[in-house]
Amino acid sequence: MSGSALDPTSGSETSSTGRLRPATVAVTAGRPPHDPDQPLNAPITMASTYVAAGSLEYGRYGNPTWSAFEEALGALEGGRALAFASGMAAVTTLLDLVGHDGSVVAPRHSYSGTIMALADGEARGRMRAHLVDIADTAAVIKAMEDDEGCALLWIESPTNPALEVADIPALSAAAHELGVRVVVDNTFATPLLQQPIAHGADVVLHSATKFISGHSDVLMGALVTADDEVYDALKGRRDLAGAVPGPFEAWLALRGLRTLHVRLERAQSSAAELARRLAQHPAVEEVRYPGFGAIVAPVLAGGADAGDFLVRATSLWVHSTSLGGVESTFERRRRWQAEAATIPQGLVRMSVGIEDVDDLWADLVQALDRIDA
Repeated sequence: MSGSALDPTSGSETSSTGRLRPATVAVTAGRPPHDPDQPLNAPITMASTYVAAGSLEYGRYGNPTWSAFEEALGALEGGRALAFASGMAAVTTLLDLVGHDGSVVAPRHSYSGTIMALADGEARGRMRAHLVDIADTAAVIKAMEDDEGCALLWIESPTNPALEVADIPALSAAAHELGVRVVVDNTFATPLLQQPIAHGADVVLHSATKFISGHSDVLMGALVTADDEVYDALKGRRDLAGAVPGPFEAWLALRGLRTLHVRLERAQSSAAELARRLAQHPAVEEVRYPGFGAIVAPVLAGGADAGDFLVRATSLWVHSTSLGGVESTFERRRRWQAEAATIPQGLVRMSVGIEDVDDLWADLVQALDRIDA
């Protein structure tokens, strides 16, 4: 699990050395100053137009509510953050940095929206995409070496939905030797478990819809970079395309970020326990769990039929395509046409929420027992 930590509080210096731990940063960053009569929370600024001669000028270029969210997420990831209208808005903005006929090396198992965006770029003759096993470090490096036009290495770790883990430091170092920029989709791990910039990545991507906001009520994305040149290029693309969030969405995402540590701690503990129990059930052929995070992917021995039965036969688990909320959700991923053919038909991606783990298991096991019978 290179570049990751099982303990959400590890990987940072203690406050006694002058730096706050991530859980504290999530609560404190992006706040107004502690002056008399200042609100504790950044207010929602509903403005499309500002008085001229300042740094904002117009609502497409900036908003104080976005800035508060960006300050907090940037502090957690170790860079400067940009908020976007959705995760896909952030994805397509990143791909805009790839020059015409440039190429991207990306995981064969990846968020389906990313795969579709790469396929769309190829179909329009704008870029080339090479899909690889991101956990095979040697194969990834060879794919970059074999293509002189490679401009971007796209990493997901863990991957969606196969939960493979990449060696971020080794891949980043190899990419930079070849002049290739590195982006890491950190949606599953979150900055509490993994900070890719510290391990060599140039840009970190989040679907803030998921764990960052954490309550299944926000559509938002974010990019973080410590490179000022890359930041300016990404902000320029965001401003031009207008791929900006609403102030209320940014406020909700920041509100969700405040509790990320406690939500993730509970969900990760339950995920590890459910992975252990699932591995012992005869209806389950394989359990994919990288040892950290709140996503578990059992592969049911009965294939597609078993997976479809499971998601219909529970009352607590919610059949839903998104993830990272306080409620536990799951789905059979191959029900989507865009999902990779190498994902098993019986793989069910489970996003573990913060309910009691024994209640979650009781709901699952009654359905699994019926499948096995």
